[in-house]
Amino acid sequence: MANKQNNRNRNNNENMTVEEAGRKGGEATSRNHDLDFYEEIGRKGGEATSKNHGHEFYEEIGRKGGEATADNHGEEFYGEIGRKGGEARSKQRSQDSTGNQNRRHNNNN
Repeated sequence: MANKQNNRNRNNNENMTVEEAGRKGGEATSRNHDLDFYEEIGRKGGEATSKNHGHEFYEEIGRKGGEATADNHGEEFYGEIGRKGGEARSKQRSQDSTGNQNRRHNNNN
């Protein structure tokens, strides 16, 4: 069965599967383009998606993503990301507080 599937995925002009061709194309693209290229195509894709889909689309993909994450991870996962988020937020608040104090001090001089 796997052999039949592999044959169906073969490109008619080459002895290469569609997966192999995609991998090779992706590798060539990454050699020829920098991060700015990927950021630009990502931005354009996001803008096009936004134009073609409404609020409900984003709610639906968010719900599906949340369900998939919940199916694949246990309570420990959520506890860990919650702990990390709390630590990051605490650090941010501390830095904001220090920055505000420094600005007040500098403004008084």
